[in-house]
Amino acid sequence: MEEKETIQNEAVEEVVETVEAEVETDAAAQEKETEVEVQQLKPQRRGQRRRKIETVEPVESEWKEQVVQIRRVTKVVKGGKKLSFRAIVIVGNKKGQVGMGVAKAAEVIIAIQKAVADARKNLISVPIFKTTIPHMVTGRSGAGSVVLKPASQGTGVIAGGAVRAVLELSGIENILSKSLGSKSPLNAANATLEALKSLRTFSDVARARGIDMKKMLG
Repeated sequence: MEEKETIQNEAVEEVVETVEAEVETDAAAQEKETEVEVQQLKPQRRGQRRRKIETVEPVESEWKEQVVQIRRVTKVVKGGKKLSFRAIVIVGNKKGQVGMGVAKAAEVIIAIQKAVADARKNLISVPIFKTTIPHMVTGRSGAGSVVLKPASQGTGVIAGGAVRAVLELSGIENILSKSLGSKSPLNAANATLEALKSLRTFSDVARARGIDMKKMLG
C-alpha cells in the first residue's frame, strides 16, 4: 500500500510540474507580446527618419467660365412635349482669348458641360491696347447691336449682362459699351463677339496701308 501511495504522489507531482511549466511559458509569451506592442507604440527617436507625407495641391486652370443664361425649352413632338434646357456659357482666360458656347440637354449640368466644350472650340483672339480696345467699334447680331468705346485708365468695365461677361473674361479692364435693340443675352453676347472680331491694331492698319507706325500716328 505504501508503494502504491508513493507512486501516486510522484505522478501527481509530475502533473503539477508540467502544469507549472506550461503556465510559465504562457506568461513569458504574453510578456514578449506586451514588450513588442510597447515598442511599436513608442515614439520615433531623433536619429530615426520620418516618412514625409506629400500633399499635391490641384493646379487652378487659367480658363474661367461664366454661365450667362439657363433656359427651359419645350418642344412639341408626336405624343406630347419634350422638355430640355439650353445653357449659354462664356469661357475666357483674361489674356485676350474668349469664346461663347450654346448647348441643349435633358439636364442642366450636362447642358453646361456641353456649352463649355462648345465655347472652347470657338475661341477668338482680342487685340488689347494697354487695358482697353484700340478704337471704337460696333457689332450686330440679329435685332441687337453693341457699341464699344475705348476708355481711360480707372474707368472700369461699363457694361451689363452678357456684354460684361464677354468683356471681363477677354481681359479688358477699361471700356465703355452700349447695348441697343434686342435685349436677348444670346444676341448681346454674339454682337459683342462680332465687335471684338472686327478690332484691328495700329500695326495691322499701318501694314495694310504700307506706311510706318510713326507716319500713321504722327
